[in-house]
Amino acid sequence: MNSAAIQRLRGKLGRKECCYGLWVTLEAASITEMGVFLGLDWVVLDAEHGHLDWGDLVGHLRAAARSDTVVLIRLMELNTGAIKRALDIGADGVLIPWIESAEQLRQAVAAAHYPPGGVRGIGAERATYWGQRMPEHVVEAEKNVLVIPMIESVRAGKNIEAMLDVPGVDIFFFGPADYSSTAGFAGQWEGPGVAETILAVREKIAAAGKFSGVIAAGNENLVLRKSQGFQMLAVGLDGSLMMRSVREALAAVGVGSSSSGTAPSTLNYGS
Repeated sequence: MNSAAIQRLRGKLGRKECCYGLWVTLEAASITEMGVFLGLDWVVLDAEHGHLDWGDLVGHLRAAARSDTVVLIRLMELNTGAIKRALDIGADGVLIPWIESAEQLRQAVAAAHYPPGGVRGIGAERATYWGQRMPEHVVEAEKNVLVIPMIESVRAGKNIEAMLDVPGVDIFFFGPADYSSTAGFAGQWEGPGVAETILAVREKIAAAGKFSGVIAAGNENLVLRKSQGFQMLAVGLDGSLMMRSVREALAAVGVGSSSSGTAPSTLNYGS
């Protein structure tokens, strides 16, 4: 666990500064290493979608060791065992998809904390420096671990007040595409009325003194999200950013056509 990086991130959020990050879906740990070099505040390793396995995740974590970049793992689902394992291999925190109730969120928080407040077991893994710093790690982890729920459904939005009362959670991350799906607009980044609903939920989070994050659907959208008050801002997904850059380079020399079969760019950056 990189306590200094976590404290730096929380400090910036507390000062109302934006913290920029990258959504990582590809195997090469060099991607995270480049994010560290560029000075990103955080990266999310997406183990819900894509094909990152546990070995890939460890490689990415090692690429950010002793840096100023927080590394979070987005798990496949709310699963106590998976939360424990993600933290044991050295993640600074976890993102849990499809959290829709305060009870689910309390379960996630409990899995990330040691007894008596939680149910996390102590192992001789990377997090404890292979068992050599167990007492120190427990103190660090209890103080710093990040548990971030993904707000990805209409139900989650309706239950946000109860979730805001759950101790140990200060960041909420939105998934506009899935939110749209639950509102009846599957395949749309923000279907009719969804953008306004998400902003209303974000305002409730801010009023409680907590913070919101979202993936930007492009550079203009990144600027917009900043102006809307989101502070945990993903500049995009690694693969999508590469494809956008290549597409723009080809367009600069007149290469490319509408027959390429690619989806609209706003759908390439979603969660």
